[in-house]
Amino acid sequence: MEIEILSREIPPGVLANPLAGTGFGPDNAEPLAFHRGLPGFAPTALHDLPGLATELGVSRVLVKDESWRAGLPAFKILGASWAAARAVRREWLADDPVPMELATLRSALAVLRERDPSRRLAFVTATDGNHGRAVARAAALLGVQARILVPRGTVAARIDAIAGEGAEVEVVDGSYDDAVARAAELASPDRLVISDTSWDGYRVVPRDVIDGYSTMFVEVDEQIAAAGLAAPTHVVLQAGVGAYPAAGVRHFAGRGARFVVVEPTAADCLLRSARGGRLTEAPPPHDSAMAGLDCGLPSPLAWPILERLVGAFVSIGDDALPPAAKALAAEGIAAGESGMAGVAGVLAAARAGRLDELRIGASSTLLLVVTEGVTDPDGYARLLAA
Repeated sequence: MEIEILSREIPPGVLANPLAGTGFGPDNAEPLAFHRGLPGFAPTALHDLPGLATELGVSRVLVKDESWRAGLPAFKILGASWAAARAVRREWLADDPVPMELATLRSALAVLRERDPSRRLAFVTATDGNHGRAVARAAALLGVQARILVPRGTVAARIDAIAGEGAEVEVVDGSYDDAVARAAELASPDRLVISDTSWDGYRVVPRDVIDGYSTMFVEVDEQIAAAGLAAPTHVVLQAGVGAYPAAGVRHFAGRGARFVVVEPTAADCLLRSARGGRLTEAPPPHDSAMAGLDCGLPSPLAWPILERLVGAFVSIGDDALPPAAKALAAEGIAAGESGMAGVAGVLAAARAGRLDELRIGASSTLLLVVTEGVTDPDGYARLLAA
């Protein structure tokens, strides 16, 4: 089974002041308050999976199930909705600041369009699927248009799902990173780019995306406390550009947990960056069934917190997915390819006899997240049949 592990020791001085030098402070409660106003919003489940714990030989495995969040099959609406709302307030409603509430923002935008019907307000983003669909949903909730760019090879089911949100979908003849570059070119006063990755001169929106993801981890804290469970010793987070794991690392920093980041071998830009000590691109092609993670360039905004605090980077091939799909299905969880990547990473390490490199043992309590439900039914069926 294809797997590579880069294990690192985090110096005690770093752990004493974990967020220093990252550009990030502690989470705040504002995103959660906003998210509670989204249609269909409710906390997602935290599962205790004894079968998976037994297979891994650990004390406990907790899995936060984001396969369905506020009407979408992934957690991405948390970052997209918060970042989009913040951008609207900052860029379009600066002269009339209104509360960060969905209904109030939508009403203010309607008034803005009534005053100037010639304006065609829209969000733009690049995506491999889930982020773009979430941005399209945020646009619909706020009453604006959406233009979503996807890389060549995006499966039809994901394109159809984005279009089903009322968005215009453009297929870019290139990779995800090419789609990101194309989206950046489309920015204008009436067309806001809502990206989850960053580049020179573009950091405010990606920071808001990371802030939005914090809602998931606040819920985890509440659920662990309510169940009287021990805090996790290991937090395992899958990665594309690094925004999502940056949110998790920031949230749990300083609590004694070891962080493990998992990404596809075909797009292992974070592992390469950690090995080289600087931002490093994973060379194309980035072909992987883990479509939401096949990103060649790390986010410069997210990288400092991952570089500082992540104890192990793991890259896996697509051959690690069938065991993860089956293990989760046995526990009643149907996960998409990107969504199961963290589980696939630790299972692959276990089957290769390399859990010790992740500092995982019999007394460990693992926190993992299924970040995506089944967004490619045909692909999921193939994993279960493998």
